[in-house]
Amino acid sequence: MNDFFDKERQSSQAAAMPLAARLAPKTLGDFAGQQEILGPGKMLRRLIEADKVRSAVFFGPPGVGKTALARFIAAGTKAHVTELNAAAAGVGDLKKVIEQARLRIENNFEEKRTLVILDEIHHFNKTQQDVLLPSVESGQITLIGLTTENPYFYINNALLSRFSVFEFKALVNEDLEKIVKRAAKIENFKIDKDALNFLVVQSNGDARRLLNALELAIITTPYEGGPKKITFDIIKDCIQKRHLNYDKKGDEHYDIISAFIKSMRGSDPDATVYWLARMLESGEDPRFIARRIFICAAEDVGLAEPTAVVLAEAAFKSAEVLGMPEVRIPLAEAAIYVACAPKSNAAYLAIDAALDEVKNGPRRSVPAHLRSGFKNEGYKYAHDFPNHYVEQEYMPSPKKFYNPTEQGKEKTIKDRQQNLRKKK
Repeated sequence: MNDFFDKERQSSQAAAMPLAARLAPKTLGDFAGQQEILGPGKMLRRLIEADKVRSAVFFGPPGVGKTALARFIAAGTKAHVTELNAAAAGVGDLKKVIEQARLRIENNFEEKRTLVILDEIHHFNKTQQDVLLPSVESGQITLIGLTTENPYFYINNALLSRFSVFEFKALVNEDLEKIVKRAAKIENFKIDKDALNFLVVQSNGDARRLLNALELAIITTPYEGGPKKITFDIIKDCIQKRHLNYDKKGDEHYDIISAFIKSMRGSDPDATVYWLARMLESGEDPRFIARRIFICAAEDVGLAEPTAVVLAEAAFKSAEVLGMPEVRIPLAEAAIYVACAPKSNAAYLAIDAALDEVKNGPRRSVPAHLRSGFKNEGYKYAHDFPNHYVEQEYMPSPKKFYNPTEQGKEKTIKDRQQNLRKKK
């Protein structure tokens, strides 16, 4: 009788668990994606199968299996397992865990080893990380740190050198479809093809987001006998506005603005406007975007198309007075214009070369005939000569800094400079 009630209670508890928890991988074969680190014969897989996992950092975007794998490892190990979240744990918590780990070893407990799963490890400051270092180094604890941030930026080198670092990639559509198929077997539902495609695309490589939307769809679909049928309208209603991984202080912020600038520089208007849309949709400050367009217009377009910097300035002024959604239009116009314009960084190279000469070259005095005042005898007024040009000394020990290219309007500048100097 007790067995019956135990099974009933376990069944009830399982049903109350979120779908993501019910679908937690039971074998390594259940994992979707991450074959670069979990495929047959890969080092991490061999360590897990042998229960020999060493201290490691799992990093990558949300919903790609970092926590699921850490808990899978915890479920299969003979070590004592402790889970902490770095956003809430302090130095006192760390010292307590480390002390308990020491006692297990000294007292020869059956669970002598201690596995610590530390979520959001990037939240730990240098002092907290230093507390962990001796125990990780001595093997007193095995630490698995989980983070969405690049560990090379957020974890100090001393601690990082004791870790194996495993990067988790965003799941591709096939991986997400595999998860839905596993869910369908467990939850007894069928999903229309267009609903599946929409769910996968909107999940943006995030299995957690996919499963949360799918669970809502399952719960809100009435049972009419046989497998529940999930339609496109049901999924569309259940999935919230698409989440874009974009932390204004994180890696994604810098990666996307870098892609935006390089797309403009590389003359790809479609990529340019896509990355612009990503930033705007993620809530980026339009003034920040406008400054980057302005810089790119000056640095990468330059005198090949002088109008670009004028349009960029107009977009910058628009960003100061307009909000979304209106500001998207002048920003798009300026970004696309800069992307499509001919490119030259000759002016950028010229000023840098001149600055270097000022800092490191010989000091030059202003020639007497160019000095301020009325006693600059010998100065030749350019407008008094043919083509408004006259040869004279403008700088002692002349040196060439500006080398115009053949691009766009700069070719006109180059040709004029060459024509003026043909006859001395």
